[in-house]
Amino acid sequence: MIHALEIAGMVCPNNVFLAPLAGYTNYPFRKMCIKFGAGLTFTEMVSAKGLHYGNEETKKLLLCGDESPKAAQIFGSDPEIMREACESEALSPYDLVDINMGCPMPKIVKNGDGGALSENFPLAERVISACVKSGKRISVKFRIGTDGMHKNAAEFARLCEGAGACMIEVHGRTREQLYSGSVDYLQIAAAKAAVRIPVIANGGIWNERDVRKMLERTGADGVMLGRAALFRPQTFCDILKTEAPPERETFFEQLNETEALYGERFACVYMRKMAAFYIKGRANANRYKRALFAAESTQALRALAEEIF
Repeated sequence: MIHALEIAGMVCPNNVFLAPLAGYTNYPFRKMCIKFGAGLTFTEMVSAKGLHYGNEETKKLLLCGDESPKAAQIFGSDPEIMREACESEALSPYDLVDINMGCPMPKIVKNGDGGALSENFPLAERVISACVKSGKRISVKFRIGTDGMHKNAAEFARLCEGAGACMIEVHGRTREQLYSGSVDYLQIAAAKAAVRIPVIANGGIWNERDVRKMLERTGADGVMLGRAALFRPQTFCDILKTEAPPERETFFEQLNETEALYGERFACVYMRKMAAFYIKGRANANRYKRALFAAESTQALRALAEEIF
């Protein structure tokens, strides 16, 4: 079930990956998930146009260390700007560049990006082909279709492979479902059967049992954790059957690294959200959550964390 996975010559130590999560998978979080055993991590989605125009906030999303392998995810629908992003210095440290063709958020779709591309086969093919010409390894993340009446995972998988992608990641929900509802294992299985490149399954995976179920039902080459990693990054340890470091230790390490890299204000806002994820379901969680979101400094956050963890 769990094994090393080779992707176009890039060897991942295992096939349990961290999904790109907008607003969350910054470098300290990815680094923590690698420590817990993630076989490959992805940045949050990065705007190719933002890189094109030299936006400094966009560049910050690509901060990283010397860990390898690692992947960055970009989004956009202009083939030349997407290729330019792949060739940019900002993406040069990354072993693989993933193209987001599945984001269901209206502001992304209305611009013709993200999930809109899985409906526009000719443009999607041009975008992938252009990125492949950069010489980078290119993967594509997409959903199984627009809604229950329009599912096209196998067809789109074939398009991705034909355009030169070396891996696909398939979220087993439609764009209409957003992040709720049941996962369609048959559509992921159809995508897997349609191509020869590695297929990573995404959606509804919270624990080892879900991993086993996903792999058995779809034949996928690996899985990708999303929200499960937000609520409990140690889920990687659970799946890989390794000892999870103490939660208190890892929280303070994450807080310290986030503050050192991004500054106090960002660290305070971001780590308030992370702490709220980590304590969900605990006794007094609501009381602690209110206190967390009232904290206005990392000093106040540390004092609260001393009590919580």
